[in-house]
Amino acid sequence: MARSHFFQSLPVLMLLLLLSFSFVESYGHAKLRPKDCGGRCSYRCSATSHRKPCMFFCLKCCSKCLCVPPGTYGNKQTCPCYNNWKTKEGGPKCP
Repeated sequence: MARSHFFQSLPVLMLLLLLSFSFVESYGHAKLRPKDCGGRCSYRCSATSHRKPCMFFCLKCCSKCLCVPPGTYGNKQTCPCYNNWKTKEGGPKCP
């Protein structure tokens, strides 16, 4: 009896899982318009004491990638272009 309930709810669970992954993917992959970069970068750089350079590089990265990771730090995996753009020295270019 318990197995039949599990198998009946399995499609619903799979759908919820799929929707949550598609939300994360759509958030990060080139969904912004260039005019949206200012607001996203302003929030991204809001917690740093180096706001001016953060904004400069964030806007540069956003205009190229059309993506800014969520939050004020980390989460770069949601924006592969933003995450993989490196400096000449191999460090991260985007904040």
